[in-house]
Amino acid sequence: MTNVPRAAAPPATTARLDAAFALARELHGSQVRKGTSIPYLSHLMAVASLVLEAGGDEELAIAALLHDAVEDQGGAATAARLRELFGDRVHDVVLGCTDTDVVPKPPWRARKEAYVEHARTAPADVKVVSAADKLHNARSILADHARVGDLVWSRFSAEKTELAWYYAALLDALGQGEGEADPRVRHLLAELGPAVATLVRLANA
Repeated sequence: MTNVPRAAAPPATTARLDAAFALARELHGSQVRKGTSIPYLSHLMAVASLVLEAGGDEELAIAALLHDAVEDQGGAATAARLRELFGDRVHDVVLGCTDTDVVPKPPWRARKEAYVEHARTAPADVKVVSAADKLHNARSILADHARVGDLVWSRFSAEKTELAWYYAALLDALGQGEGEADPRVRHLLAELGPAVATLVRLANA
């Protein structure tokens, strides 16, 4: 009888992940996705799921659940709370996924250009969460474009060609530096690449 290899044990998750989800719900529970009635929590859960599927561990899943917390829900005070509750690594990854903690936010193009440059040399952990975030966003844009057509672009503060530029530039940046060899990043970029190519084609049609 042939021996069948036993599957590797899945990475352990703990009550810390429960606590992260509770905090995400506290911070984002009243938000919805742009132009929809879909709870914003759905995006945070999807990004965490993509991170785990790519090989990320619990701390990266926690960072994924909270990746918008500093930018959208409290700035430096929220960042300090994340460090206290979840430690330096989660805090640093969330900050690495934050394009600003200033209110009001600086102009869109300037923020995005700065984030693209940051992403080129960001640590692999940051690239994993950022790539998962953009992959879920790109999936959502393409699914909604199939449903409502060019009306989807009206949800965003930037023009559709500007949005396409940002996704293409960030795709390139995430694949550089530590992202070039990291299998978690490469796994996510393998799907993000074709999605961005489609987004760019639709935006420039």
